[in-house]
Amino acid sequence: MPVQLLKIIKGKSETLLPSHLQKEDLKHLQEGFDHTNKYFQGIVILSYPLTKLRDGRNFFKVVLQDLDNSFSRINSINILIYGKMAEDCANVIRHGDTIVVAGFKLAKSPTAREDGRHGCHLEVSEEAGSAVYIYTRPRTTAASETASVSVAPKYVYTPLNHLKDGTIVNLYGVVKFFKPPYVSKGTDYCSVVTLVDPSNVKLTCTLFNGNPDSLPKIYKVGDIVRFHRIKIKEYNGQIQGITSVGFASLTFDGTVGAPVVPRTSSKVYTFMDEEQKTVEELRVWAASSLSISGPAAKLSDVQPMLFFDLTCQLVGKAKVDGSSFLLKVWDGTKCPYPTWKVPVEARDLEGEKVVLHQLQNLTVDILVYDNHVQLAKSLKIGSFLRIYSIHTKQGGAENENVSPIEFHLHGGTCYGRGIGVLPESNLDVKELKAFLESVDLAGSQNMESMSSVELDGMFKNITDLESHLQKCQQLSVTVLTDHQHLKNTELKTILNSTAPQQYRIRAKLRTYKPQKLYQSIKLHCSKCNSLQEVPDGDDFDCILRGSAVTAPNPELQNTSWYDSVMWTTQDQKQRKIAIHFVKHDEMLQQPEDTLLMIEGGTLKEVWKLTKRFKCVIPVRSNKDDLELLDLSAPFLLQGSIKYYGCKQCSTPKPIKSLSSIAAEQRPSWEPAEIAQVLGIELLQYVFIMKFTLVDGTGALNAYLFDYEKFFQIPASEILTNNFLQQKMQMTMNTICPPGRKLDDLPWLECFIKSYNVRDAMKHQVHYRIFDTTVAEDVV
Repeated sequence: MPVQLLKIIKGKSETLLPSHLQKEDLKHLQEGFDHTNKYFQGIVILSYPLTKLRDGRNFFKVVLQDLDNSFSRINSINILIYGKMAEDCANVIRHGDTIVVAGFKLAKSPTAREDGRHGCHLEVSEEAGSAVYIYTRPRTTAASETASVSVAPKYVYTPLNHLKDGTIVNLYGVVKFFKPPYVSKGTDYCSVVTLVDPSNVKLTCTLFNGNPDSLPKIYKVGDIVRFHRIKIKEYNGQIQGITSVGFASLTFDGTVGAPVVPRTSSKVYTFMDEEQKTVEELRVWAASSLSISGPAAKLSDVQPMLFFDLTCQLVGKAKVDGSSFLLKVWDGTKCPYPTWKVPVEARDLEGEKVVLHQLQNLTVDILVYDNHVQLAKSLKIGSFLRIYSIHTKQGGAENENVSPIEFHLHGGTCYGRGIGVLPESNLDVKELKAFLESVDLAGSQNMESMSSVELDGMFKNITDLESHLQKCQQLSVTVLTDHQHLKNTELKTILNSTAPQQYRIRAKLRTYKPQKLYQSIKLHCSKCNSLQEVPDGDDFDCILRGSAVTAPNPELQNTSWYDSVMWTTQDQKQRKIAIHFVKHDEMLQQPEDTLLMIEGGTLKEVWKLTKRFKCVIPVRSNKDDLELLDLSAPFLLQGSIKYYGCKQCSTPKPIKSLSSIAAEQRPSWEPAEIAQVLGIELLQYVFIMKFTLVDGTGALNAYLFDYEKFFQIPASEILTNNFLQQKMQMTMNTICPPGRKLDDLPWLECFIKSYNVRDAMKHQVHYRIFDTTVAEDVV
């Protein structure tokens, strides 16, 4: 049988391997040697889904680790299985199985540089006379219990100060900052984690996965994570971590003395006794060396204009409008201020009415916006949550001595904004549940004694919310995202002070430039700090037409990493067009996941392709390779956005450099990564505006230099999106209403920094707005 299961009885195989087979070590697997009667044995550390090749054959890929060389830098190899054998293996092979491969063909691995594995791979199939022996053991461990592989591989962990560009490593670290999983611009979920360790080096990791549950289960700053097979890359002079093939993680509570219990969605993983010591040592180090208390608070501690994290239980939820959603939560303590009750129709509010009434004096209403709405809708009543970076502000209320406190979770992911669902096994949840059970609710009114009129009176019409928001706009239309310790400074004092310094101000926007808002969009190079206008579309069309004069080179078509099609137009010019579709794992992808390159296309043809495919790169043929066009044209188009490179700072590389991204497990085709491998210094779209601010003591001009934070609108999307243009205009009309007297203008709370500008003739002090954003509910 080509695929055979071998049972392990009392540590020995029930069936012996054929006597003519001899074991081959990983280090001896080299091209040019005879491996006819040799076999390779290893443990399965990674397997891929069963797929079909274009010729209709089944294909299955696994990664085996050589246990005899587990401490070597390269200790694993790819096994490529074809045909019926692929289907048979996919049905029985599991993570942690020990496998013997015989009758294999050795071939050079095209992905060795990227995945860090052996330079060759093994190809096996029934047609080639291959055989696969799978050692199985009685599996007595319940799925809910901690599982381990039959022979646990040993891993080497790299300190953060020893990380090198281009390597794939295993590491431990303490979480200093994180963003809960959120939907990225593609189809994956993304989480950003910043780690530190006793080497005092910081590593920021950007992690992607199609399933949010497969990302690290981090609940708070100070948690400890273990990452396996994370890829290290250098970008803009900084070492960063990104997910690679086989990435896996464990997360541990960072509290000293807490049980060392891993959090993971994987049912099979290794965790050795010596690693428990590593976790405990990191806990002690973090407790003594880091300030990881975080902005957590109870409802009884909140104050106006505060950003904090809240651990709570969800008791009610409701849709408010298209961009906001209501969460009713409690933590057993009472807010010291009156709290704003969001008016919703009774029929729209989900939750047990008896419970809602019992807790009406202890719950608070949190409005969540934009990208958080989808997750908020999916939350189950009764679940325990940790909501990160809630913003409290004091709204306006007529005929009241004390204005109510409002709770907002603004859109975006800045400063770790997000919502996390905590399992009931979490220590903080256990403490909260015990506390909630001890809260005395005897004084609460029984729901059965309430009339239907009283019930309906608990809720108001949705239109009241809109009226309330309009009143709130007149109080403060901006939000400060940091530096809450700074006190307000009058503009007169700032104008009479030396630079550089940072200030918090409360002022009104008297005027701004440019008045035509589309003129505020520029392209900025972070390397040389240059600014330039966004090129006109006509310029791009001329460059495309000029490049179409050179016909595509047939010798550069249908390579190992892309497939090509070419045709001739039927017009008088009989123009030749070539499109090259980048492959992944030797297969073409779905259009929404595909990067393609086009030669000889017009602007109209290019835009048609961007509507169907993920990325489009205009190229032309030279003698040896495809190459980018002049950098006056965009080097990449994604959707409606054109991405440009800095002519001064870029050193374009051959197009074949893209093959390294294509070889990744889940190519993201992110513009920054594409730019990096092509040697392009990516230009960023920015808003450049001048605000004239006044506060009664003076007036100063402050510059806004912002990518997307201030307006919460990406500058890259504004030029091609009419809705965002209207939203930006409405925002400016709100913070600087046209035709209004100065006394009627709304107040802005801002941070500004002063800095010196000198040239040969004069010295000036300029001012720039920073760490300020327009409130989510302004528009």
